[in-house]
Amino acid sequence: MDKKDTEIMKCLTENSREKIADISRELGIPRITVYERIKGLVDKGVIKKFTIVPDYTAIGLPVVAFIFVSFRNTGKLSQRELAKTISSFQEVDEIYIIAGQWDILVKIRAGDTEEVGSFVLDKLRVIDGVQNTETISVFSVVK
Repeated sequence: MDKKDTEIMKCLTENSREKIADISRELGIPRITVYERIKGLVDKGVIKKFTIVPDYTAIGLPVVAFIFVSFRNTGKLSQRELAKTISSFQEVDEIYIIAGQWDILVKIRAGDTEEVGSFVLDKLRVIDGVQNTETISVFSVVK
Protein backbone atom coordinates (compact mmCIF):
# COMPACT_ATOMS: atom_id res chain seq x y z
CA MET A 1 0.00 0.00 0.00
CA ASP A 2 1.25 3.43 -0.89
CA LYS A 3 0.06 6.92 0.07
CA LYS A 4 -2.76 6.92 -2.51
CA ASP A 5 -4.10 3.56 -1.26
CA THR A 6 -3.97 4.87 2.30
CA GLU A 7 -5.89 8.01 1.33
CA ILE A 8 -8.52 5.96 -0.51
CA MET A 9 -8.85 3.63 2.49
CA LYS A 10 -9.36 6.64 4.77
CA CYS A 11 -12.15 7.95 2.54
CA LEU A 12 -13.85 4.55 2.44
CA THR A 13 -13.46 4.05 6.19
CA GLU A 14 -15.27 7.33 6.80
CA ASN A 15 -18.01 6.49 4.28
CA SER A 16 -17.92 3.22 2.36
CA ARG A 17 -20.75 4.47 0.12
CA GLU A 18 -18.77 7.47 -1.10
CA LYS A 19 -18.83 7.58 -4.87
CA ILE A 20 -15.64 6.93 -6.80
CA ALA A 21 -16.09 10.28 -8.56
CA ASP A 22 -16.22 12.08 -5.20
CA ILE A 23 -13.10 10.29 -3.92
CA SER A 24 -11.37 11.10 -7.22
CA ARG A 25 -12.25 14.78 -6.90
CA GLU A 26 -11.31 14.93 -3.20
CA LEU A 27 -7.91 13.29 -3.70
CA GLY A 28 -7.10 14.66 -7.15
CA ILE A 29 -6.73 11.16 -8.59
CA PRO A 30 -8.38 10.03 -11.86
CA ARG A 31 -11.61 8.03 -11.38
CA ILE A 32 -10.29 4.97 -13.18
CA THR A 33 -7.24 4.96 -10.89
CA VAL A 34 -9.46 5.13 -7.78
CA TYR A 35 -11.63 2.31 -9.17
CA GLU A 36 -8.63 0.10 -10.02
CA ARG A 37 -6.99 0.71 -6.64
CA ILE A 38 -10.19 -0.14 -4.73
CA LYS A 39 -10.58 -3.27 -6.85
CA GLY A 40 -6.96 -4.19 -6.14
CA LEU A 41 -7.41 -3.65 -2.38
CA VAL A 42 -10.45 -5.92 -2.44
CA ASP A 43 -8.69 -8.56 -4.58
CA LYS A 44 -5.68 -8.59 -2.21
CA GLY A 45 -7.95 -8.92 0.83
CA VAL A 46 -6.90 -5.55 2.27
CA ILE A 47 -10.58 -4.56 2.16
CA LYS A 48 -12.53 -7.49 3.56
CA LYS A 49 -16.02 -6.07 3.14
CA PHE A 50 -18.07 -2.90 2.89
CA THR A 51 -20.48 -2.48 5.76
CA ILE A 52 -22.69 -0.08 7.70
CA VAL A 53 -22.55 1.50 11.14
CA PRO A 54 -26.05 1.31 12.63
CA ASP A 55 -27.55 3.80 15.05
CA TYR A 56 -27.83 1.29 17.90
CA THR A 57 -30.16 3.50 19.93
CA ALA A 58 -32.57 3.71 17.00
CA ILE A 59 -32.67 -0.10 16.71
CA GLY A 60 -33.19 -0.63 20.43
CA LEU A 61 -29.66 -1.63 21.48
CA PRO A 62 -28.25 1.44 23.24
CA VAL A 63 -26.38 -0.41 26.02
CA VAL A 64 -22.81 -1.65 25.49
CA ALA A 65 -21.00 -3.90 27.93
CA PHE A 66 -17.66 -5.66 27.89
CA ILE A 67 -17.39 -9.00 29.65
CA PHE A 68 -14.10 -10.56 30.65
CA VAL A 69 -14.26 -14.36 30.73
CA SER A 70 -11.80 -16.78 32.29
CA PHE A 71 -11.57 -20.18 30.65
CA ARG A 72 -11.68 -23.41 32.63
CA ASN A 73 -10.41 -26.42 30.70
CA THR A 74 -12.88 -29.23 31.37
CA GLY A 75 -11.70 -31.29 28.41
CA LYS A 76 -15.02 -30.79 26.61
CA LEU A 77 -14.01 -27.83 24.45
CA SER A 78 -10.97 -25.67 23.78
CA GLN A 79 -10.67 -21.97 24.49
CA ARG A 80 -11.17 -21.26 20.77
CA GLU A 81 -14.30 -23.44 20.74
CA LEU A 82 -15.61 -21.63 23.80
CA ALA A 83 -15.08 -18.28 22.08
CA LYS A 84 -16.89 -19.58 18.97
CA THR A 85 -19.81 -20.82 21.12
CA ILE A 86 -20.08 -17.45 22.86
CA SER A 87 -19.91 -15.63 19.52
CA SER A 88 -23.05 -17.43 18.33
CA PHE A 89 -25.31 -15.44 20.68
CA GLN A 90 -27.12 -12.55 18.98
CA GLU A 91 -26.12 -10.15 21.77
CA VAL A 92 -22.43 -10.60 20.97
CA ASP A 93 -21.01 -7.81 18.82
CA GLU A 94 -17.32 -8.71 19.05
CA ILE A 95 -15.23 -11.36 20.77
CA TYR A 96 -11.49 -11.60 21.33
CA ILE A 97 -9.16 -14.25 22.72
CA ILE A 98 -6.75 -12.22 24.85
CA ALA A 99 -3.66 -12.57 27.02
CA GLY A 100 -3.41 -11.56 30.66
CA GLN A 101 -5.58 -12.19 33.68
CA TRP A 102 -8.60 -12.98 31.50
CA ASP A 103 -8.83 -15.31 28.51
CA ILE A 104 -11.70 -13.92 26.44
CA LEU A 105 -13.17 -10.43 26.01
CA VAL A 106 -16.78 -10.19 24.83
CA LYS A 107 -18.50 -7.00 23.65
CA ILE A 108 -22.29 -7.14 23.74
CA ARG A 109 -25.14 -4.80 22.86
CA ALA A 110 -28.45 -4.85 24.67
CA GLY A 111 -31.63 -2.87 25.21
CA ASP A 112 -30.98 -2.25 28.90
CA THR A 113 -28.84 -3.40 31.82
CA GLU A 114 -31.35 -6.09 32.72
CA GLU A 115 -30.73 -7.70 29.33
CA VAL A 116 -26.98 -7.55 30.00
CA GLY A 117 -27.54 -9.32 33.31
CA SER A 118 -29.73 -11.96 31.71
CA PHE A 119 -27.10 -12.62 29.07
CA VAL A 120 -24.35 -13.05 31.67
CA LEU A 121 -26.37 -15.11 34.15
CA ASP A 122 -28.59 -17.19 31.88
CA LYS A 123 -26.46 -17.68 28.78
CA LEU A 124 -22.78 -17.03 29.42
CA ARG A 125 -22.15 -18.42 32.90
CA VAL A 126 -23.94 -21.70 32.18
CA ILE A 127 -21.57 -22.64 29.33
CA ASP A 128 -19.18 -25.43 30.22
CA GLY A 129 -15.69 -23.92 30.23
CA VAL A 130 -16.66 -20.51 31.64
CA GLN A 131 -15.01 -20.18 35.04
CA ASN A 132 -15.47 -16.51 35.98
CA THR A 133 -16.78 -13.33 34.40
CA GLU A 134 -16.45 -9.63 35.04
CA THR A 135 -18.83 -7.19 33.37
CA ILE A 136 -17.89 -3.60 32.52
CA SER A 137 -20.70 -1.20 31.57
CA VAL A 138 -20.05 1.55 29.04
CA PHE A 139 -21.22 5.06 29.95
CA SER A 140 -20.68 6.56 26.50
CA VAL A 141 -18.84 5.82 23.26
CA VAL A 142 -16.32 8.46 22.20
CA LYS A 143 -14.97 6.89 18.99
